[in-house]
Parts: sequence; structure tokens; C-alpha cells
Amino acid sequence: MRRPLQLRAPQAIFFCCCLPVIYCMISARGPEGRAAGEKKPAVEPAKHEAYTEKIAKTEVAFDMAPIPGGTFDMGSPKDEKNRGEHEGPQHPVKIAPFWMGKYEVTWDEFDVFRAEEGVKKPEDNDKKLKADADAVTGPTPTYVDAHYNFGGGKQPCIAITHHAAMEYCYWLSKRTGRTYRLPTEAEWEWACRAGTKTAYFFGDDPKDLGEYAWFSGNSDEEPRKVGLKKPNPWGLYDILGNVSEWCLDHYQKDGYTKFALDKPFLEPVVLPTADRQPDVVRGGSWVDEAKNCRCATRFASEKSWYKQDPQRPQSIWWLTDADFVGFRVVRPVEEQENLKGLRSKVTLESK
Repeated sequence: MRRPLQLRAPQAIFFCCCLPVIYCMISARGPEGRAAGEKKPAVEPAKHEAYTEKIAKTEVAFDMAPIPGGTFDMGSPKDEKNRGEHEGPQHPVKIAPFWMGKYEVTWDEFDVFRAEEGVKKPEDNDKKLKADADAVTGPTPTYVDAHYNFGGGKQPCIAITHHAAMEYCYWLSKRTGRTYRLPTEAEWEWACRAGTKTAYFFGDDPKDLGEYAWFSGNSDEEPRKVGLKKPNPWGLYDILGNVSEWCLDHYQKDGYTKFALDKPFLEPVVLPTADRQPDVVRGGSWVDEAKNCRCATRFASEKSWYKQDPQRPQSIWWLTDADFVGFRVVRPVEEQENLKGLRSKVTLESK
């Protein structure tokens, strides 16, 4: 379990699609209707390439890694150590190719958004939307230090809400002319596993986690600048540890029970709602033990993440009690229909 976090001084206050060869043998095997983990993930050759996106009229840029499409068993097998019940049953999923940020979004990226679209009061965003329903809204000032006392620059952007991460992606899409968004939970796990099927992308034993991740065993109780550890096989840094990463999906504890076990489901997603939580975070963070940094580990956002926010209504932009939460962006090669034009539905009135 995550330890409770306290503010620091001086802070005060995813239609079905069958794959004829790969999954022709799937049927009635074992307790989950299949031999979990029997086959390796089917990775398709990537036809897209890595690139660097520079935000026009700034010196800020970020790198995007090509993630191939393919099919894999999402979730964890019943015999995986430290497995949570909501990580199963394992079910076959097909993922389309996309790009994913090599690194978690950093403060220097988010601060461009904040400088351009930030507002002094929540009502200012209401005025923007009344004038233009497609307007970009921006964050209000933080109640505490702008970078939560861990510094800006290449430090990962932290303590932002699911709404804030989605609005950042909406702004970034308009700013660059490309579609950027949060990864679906299935995309995130596919990218994290990088063609592997073990508890961690480097194996089942967490003894080597420190080579790839900042977690409670080596973080000295603070997040670190992105890219200091080894990347996973697909070139993603800090995909485990450092900060937990928002996924697009609204969290459903029994969500995996709704998928077929005998054929792969294409691009699953549980669309976000107008509720503030629960939404999905993945990957574990600098405050988590190794067992919570496995590829299949799932967490749901909680009301307690706002606990010390004295504002009423509480902020829809910032998390006073979750400085272990951040995000990274993805860009689909071809966007799935149900995600086109998607943006946050959260408002100040959201519960």
C-alpha cells in the first residue's frame, strides 16, 4: 500500500477481431479458459519512426517513441506474486500502433501550457467556455509551491488531476496540430511490457528494479529528473516508478471480467466520465514498493488525494496529497473512433 503523504513545509495548506493463427488454439484451458501466459505477445513490425516534437515559439521539445501494434494477454496470471484480483482474468487484447512519450511529461513542458492558458480563478475558465465551447482551459495557481518543492525543468510534472492531464493533451493537440492524449490502460500495459510477459519487463524477480526505476527502495523520498535510469526494451524511460502515470480509462475494479477469453478484443477503453474519480494510474512511483511497480499493477484515484485542499469546491487541477502522480502522452497512428475529439468532462460541480 502507498504510505500517506503529507504536505511539506513551507506548504500550508478499450468490436472483437480474431487473429486466425495466433489465437486459433485459445479455448477452455485452465481456470481462466486459457493457458495464461502460454504464448508470447505477437508484435507486429513497426512502420512508423521516432520523432521529436518541438513546441513552436519555445525552446521546449519532447521525444516520441514508436510503439508497434500487436496482441498480448492483458493483466496478470493467477500465480503472479503480489497479484491483485482486479488484475485478472488475463484476456487477449489487440493494440493498434502508436507513439508514446519516451519520458514522463516534465515541468518545462507543462509550464508552457500553464503560462499560455493558466487562469487566476476557476470562473475565468467558465468564461472561456461560454464564449467558445472548444476553448482550451488552463490550470489555476497551485495552492502551494508551483513545483511542489521538488524543482521544475526536467523533473516530472506531479500532483496534477486526471482532468488537468487531459486538458494539457487537448491544448498540446491544438498547439501542434497532431492528436495527443493519455494512453488507454491497454496501450499503457502493452507499451510497458514491450513484448514480454513477465511481472516486470526485465523478468519476474524485482531485484533488478533499481536499474530501471525510482521506487521506495532507492528514491530517498523524492521523484527524480526523467531519463536517469535504463529504458525498457521499447525505449521508454521511467515507465515503472518515478511517478505513477494517468491512463485515459475510468477505473472499474471488475472491468477485466467483461472481456472474452477466447478472442482478442480490439483497442479496449473505459471512457472517462464527468466524475472526478476513480480513474486509472499505472506503473507505481517513487513512494511505492517494488511489488506495486509490476507491469500489471493497477491503482484507482481516490478522494484522499485532495484531502488537504481547503478550497471549496476543491481544485479540479491539482492534487494536494498525491505528489506521486504524473503522466506521459501518446499519439495514435490512426485514432480509434470512440476517442476522436475526446476531452475531459470534469467541471467544478463534478463529484
